[in-house]
Amino acid sequence: MADQLKVLFAAFEAEPFAKTGGLGDVCGSLPGALQKAGVDARVILPKFGTIPQEYRAAMTPVADFRVRLAWRDQYCGLETLTHRGVVFYFVDNEYYFKRDRLYGYDDDGERVAFFSKAVLECLAHMPGFFPRVLHCHDWHAALVPVYLRELYGGADKYRDIKTVFTIHNLKFQGVFSRFYLGDVLGLDGYPAAADQLAQFDAINYMRGGLNYADAITTVSPAYAEEIRTDFYGERAQDILNRRRNVLTGILNGIDSSAYDPAADTALYALYTADDLSGKAENKKRLQAELGLEVRDDTPLAILVSRLTEQKGLDLVVRILDELPGENMQLAVLGVGDKKYEDAFSHFAGKYPGKVAARLAFDERLSRKFYAGGDMILIPSLFEPCGLTQMIAMRYGTLPIVRETGGLKDSVTPYNQFTGAGTGFSFKNFNAHELLDTVRRAIQVYSGDRPAWERLMKNAMAADFSWNASAEKYTALYRGLLKA
Repeated sequence: MADQLKVLFAAFEAEPFAKTGGLGDVCGSLPGALQKAGVDARVILPKFGTIPQEYRAAMTPVADFRVRLAWRDQYCGLETLTHRGVVFYFVDNEYYFKRDRLYGYDDDGERVAFFSKAVLECLAHMPGFFPRVLHCHDWHAALVPVYLRELYGGADKYRDIKTVFTIHNLKFQGVFSRFYLGDVLGLDGYPAAADQLAQFDAINYMRGGLNYADAITTVSPAYAEEIRTDFYGERAQDILNRRRNVLTGILNGIDSSAYDPAADTALYALYTADDLSGKAENKKRLQAELGLEVRDDTPLAILVSRLTEQKGLDLVVRILDELPGENMQLAVLGVGDKKYEDAFSHFAGKYPGKVAARLAFDERLSRKFYAGGDMILIPSLFEPCGLTQMIAMRYGTLPIVRETGGLKDSVTPYNQFTGAGTGFSFKNFNAHELLDTVRRAIQVYSGDRPAWERLMKNAMAADFSWNASAEKYTALYRGLLKA
């Protein structure tokens, strides 16, 4: 359709091609939901060396050309592949992208700058498609709005492009030496860019997206409010408050069909909200596999997470000596900082049959955890959106969360008077508040099983599909084009 809204996502990650976290989930799933909403949404990302060969072999070359990056003149190839009805474009440059991992190199600033410049050059080589909106994700694509306005804004077709910049995690901003401004970005002759990118004696790529984009979004409404404060603002709160009128929080979703206890082949037994007997079987089998006491009358709390400070694990460690004294068990699945791995290993050895720890990331085992657990601990210090609470609810496992970011937006606290709710929550980053909330959940599980079952069914009925997110993004895009 000639008048169909055309949107191009620019990102470093998109599942199933490249993923280290939630960014890959969003850019792999949201475009498909936008397609169903009538938007021609496509994605452009680097052609990483880590992309599975089955996808690399299916890519079709589109064009090759040169990209100027300061004094460098670099090769750029453009390839394409349609996956699940969505067109993906891949920026090819083996020097920058044929590596063993996505990030963590000394020249990441140069790699990101090349990608951002290449995105805009690629627009001239996409037959039948020219986006009206460029949707840029995290600091890896934050320079796209900068280059668009400073270097391409005078060109006829580029002049009317609108830009959206989405913050997935404000903590990671891409800060580099001020030397990069001229030697890497080629923007030393652009005083506005120099000013908008500056952070003390360095340059900050994310500030480019925050200052230049026509609209800014985050991955939950609560996080959009939080990042305007000193505690969560990561030194960007002044910009975010100045641009608060173009800042919106839109809650992420999950692929509901991919997390379905009635069809998930990783589970010990299948089940639905109408017949929860399979969930009891999953719990029994998981307890046995982990070496825990096989008991239905004891609630099993799970923790499925990267083991990092952000996830609030200090609170869990502080109360671990008290949890085995309660009528509950704890099973941990994850990998990360050594201090947390050591702590959970220690407590698993100290309390055999009550605490278990699997220090690895295993996708199939994680699904067994979601299906076999009664509750999941997510006491995050901060959480832009979070997906584990949504996944857990799909499997009828009730979240115990701290009220921050997307956790606050997606989990409704249990109301003992009305029976409403999908989990339990506490407000302050405090170990005693976490312990009190765990005890409250245990009390409901042990003392009022009908209420617990209602909560499970409420959680399983919650709609976290991408449809609602797609509707809100579509409205945002159309609003920008009318402005």
